[in-house]
Amino acid sequence: MRTTQVSVIVPTCDRPKYLRQALASIRALETGALKFEILVGDNGKDPSSRAIAEEFGAIHMKVDRPGAGAARNAGLKAATGEFIAFLDDDDVWMAKNVVNHIAMLEADPKLDGVFGQIVCTDMDLRPIMEPWPSSAPDNSDALVKDMLSGYYPQLAGTVVRTRVRDEIGLFDESLLGDQDWDWQLRVARRRHVGFTPTQCVLFRQRPPGSFDKLRLRRLGFGRKVFFRHAVPEWRLWKSPFAFMGAYTKVVWQYFDYFTEAAIERSEQGERKAALGAVAGAFRVFPLRTLYHLVVFKPLGRATFRAIWPGRSKPRAGAA
Repeated sequence: MRTTQVSVIVPTCDRPKYLRQALASIRALETGALKFEILVGDNGKDPSSRAIAEEFGAIHMKVDRPGAGAARNAGLKAATGEFIAFLDDDDVWMAKNVVNHIAMLEADPKLDGVFGQIVCTDMDLRPIMEPWPSSAPDNSDALVKDMLSGYYPQLAGTVVRTRVRDEIGLFDESLLGDQDWDWQLRVARRRHVGFTPTQCVLFRQRPPGSFDKLRLRRLGFGRKVFFRHAVPEWRLWKSPFAFMGAYTKVVWQYFDYFTEAAIERSEQGERKAALGAVAGAFRVFPLRTLYHLVVFKPLGRATFRAIWPGRSKPRAGAA
């Protein structure tokens, strides 16, 4: 019986409880025909991370540079398996992950990698939405276009051939956000990527409004990654308006985040935090934010409640 070895790269930073769950979920998928080389890139300070990695037979690598990209690169450089897979330290692999990816890769030697589905959960791993995406384009141009229009394949649902590392390089460590999206776009733009409708990973979502600074930081990196890859692929759009429509879809998630945060905080009487969220929405889409304030959409109502608490609606003529 042939044994396939997969190198699994796990970046971690001071989350030993979650790291234990993540590594256990990887080992749970091993069989006689499937073995995992687990590579833990650690740029945190908690000494228990090493002990946990060793408990699960993983290779622990201390990384002195910040960011998930640097931690992933440590594992990427050391990987010796035929295939490479990924898992963040706060997520969990599902029972059918990897196997279908490898079957597709072995059936088609031209494929560089395969993307799968994710299941978003709360912090206790309770699903909060259906597996996503339900499908992805077979046409390679369409896949790249989708990825530049708001489709972010989660890295933990991705398996690539190890040769891809040698051909496209490492993660861009200057990107402290969206370096995974950037790397996957580099893979996808080679036009040899498949999709399996397989539920691959339980993907923890932080509570709404709990990470404003991180969202704003990622906004800048997200914009950079979009233009880095979309400009060379400009032919995929029929007009400049369609191109900018794709950009809008990419950054809309940030506008949604700050809109929801502003509404929730104003309802809870957190005036300063609500106005901070409105400012965040303005940084994403200045004109759209002004429009929402003027026509008194939910973001506008949240702003009104934060400025004038106790009033349920504006004075006459204040629309």
